[in-house]
Amino acid sequence: MTRAVPGLTEPRKSRKLRSTETVLDNGLTVVAVRKPGVPIVEVRLRVPFLSGKPEHPAQAQLLAETVLTGAGGLDRSDLASAAQELGGRLSAGVDADRLVISGNVLAPNLRKLLGVLAKVVVDPTYDKADVGTERERLVENLAIARSRPSVIAAEALALRMFGEHPYALDLAQPDEVAAVTPGQLRAMHRSLVRPGGAVLVLVGDVAPGRMIDAASATLGEWTGRKPRVDVPALPEPAGSALRIIDRPGSVQSNVRMGRVVVPRSDPQFPPLHLANLIFGGYFTSRWTENLREDKGYTYGPRSRLEHHVLGSTLTLGVEVQSEVTAPAMLETLYELGRIAALPVTEKEVASVSQYAVGTLALSTATQAGLASTLSALFPFGLGIDWISQFPELLRAATVEDVSAAAARFFGPAGFTTVVVGAAADIADGLAALMPTES
Repeated sequence: MTRAVPGLTEPRKSRKLRSTETVLDNGLTVVAVRKPGVPIVEVRLRVPFLSGKPEHPAQAQLLAETVLTGAGGLDRSDLASAAQELGGRLSAGVDADRLVISGNVLAPNLRKLLGVLAKVVVDPTYDKADVGTERERLVENLAIARSRPSVIAAEALALRMFGEHPYALDLAQPDEVAAVTPGQLRAMHRSLVRPGGAVLVLVGDVAPGRMIDAASATLGEWTGRKPRVDVPALPEPAGSALRIIDRPGSVQSNVRMGRVVVPRSDPQFPPLHLANLIFGGYFTSRWTENLREDKGYTYGPRSRLEHHVLGSTLTLGVEVQSEVTAPAMLETLYELGRIAALPVTEKEVASVSQYAVGTLALSTATQAGLASTLSALFPFGLGIDWISQFPELLRAATVEDVSAAAARFFGPAGFTTVVVGAAADIADGLAALMPTES
C-alpha cells in the first residue's frame, strides 16, 4: 500500500532570542546573543580593512596568516595551547572589506579566551621567522590559485567591472607578497586593527550581560579610532562587449558574467533574491534545468548575490567544454532574456520563497551560523531583527514584485561578461552571438 507524501506545512516561527548590543568606551561594538544549546560561545571579531593602497592586498593577506603566530609574549605554540586548554580555538581570515578573527570556547572560559584575543589585537609579534615561513607558504598557495581557470575568470570579471577599485584587486600577486616585511605588518596592524568601527559578535548559552562584561573587562584597554579610508565609490559598469581571455589548449571554458545590484538593505532586495533563485540560485533553477538537465552542457551553473560594504553584485558562473561554449552562452542569454521579459509564475515564487526561508533558518540554527551571519550583516546596519524580519519580506513578495526585479536586473545587456578558454576554438562561435574582444 502506497501513501501520498504529505504536503509541506507552514514554517515555524523562530524563537525570539535574548540579545544586547553596546558600544564600549574605546569604540568597539559588542553584540551578545544568548542561544541555548551546547555550552559553547562563538566569537567573531570583525575589523574594517578596506583600503585603496596598491600594496594593501599583499600585506593584508599575509597579516591574516601571521596575526596568530605570536602575541603578548606568547609564541605560535603558546597561543594555540592557550586556546586549546580553554576548550577553544582562534583563526583569522581577510578579504577586501574586513579582517575577521573567529573562534569558539567552552562557555565558562569565555573571558579567558577574550583575554587571549586581547593580546592578539593589542600586542602582536610578527616574528621575522614566523613571517618568513607563512610568507613562503602563501606565495606558493597564491601561485597555485592563480593558475586555476576559475580564479583567472573571476579576477578578469572583477577587473573588467571595477578597474583599479580595491574590489577588483582582492587577490594578491605572489611577488608582492614575497616583498612584505614584518615591519610593514606591524605598521598595518597599528593603522587598521583598531576597536573604532569594529564589532565583536558573541553567541552562546550565556546571559548577554555576562558576555558584555567579559568583553569590556578584556578588550576595554584596546585603543584606536576608526581609521580614515579614502576609497572611491563602487563604479556601476554598463554592459559591454564580451572579453575572451585566451588560454591556449584548454578543453574547457569558464564563463563569468556580472553586474551591480541593490544591497541587502534595499526594499527591492527580497524580490531580487527570489528572482535570482528562480534563475540560477539553486539546484532546480531555470538555468540549471536548461544547461544541466536538458542540454547536458555542465554539471551545474550558479548565479549568486555577493555583498560588499560599498555595493552588491549579481554574478553568474559556469564551466563547459570548449565545443559547447557558444551553445551554452546562447542558452544563458535566452534564459536571461526570458526571465527579464516574461513574468515568473506563482508556483516558482512560492517554491523559492519557502526554500529561501528554510535556508536562512538552517544557516542561523547553530550558534556558529548565527554568529557568522550577524558579523556579515553588521556593516549594512542590519542585525538580529533582520533575521526574523527577512522571512516575512520574502513571503510578502508577489509575482509582480519578483517579475519587476527580474526585469530590472536580469536583462542580458546589463551584464559584463568574460570567458576564459582556447580562443581559437571558441571565438567564432561567441562572435556570432554578441560583440567580442580579446
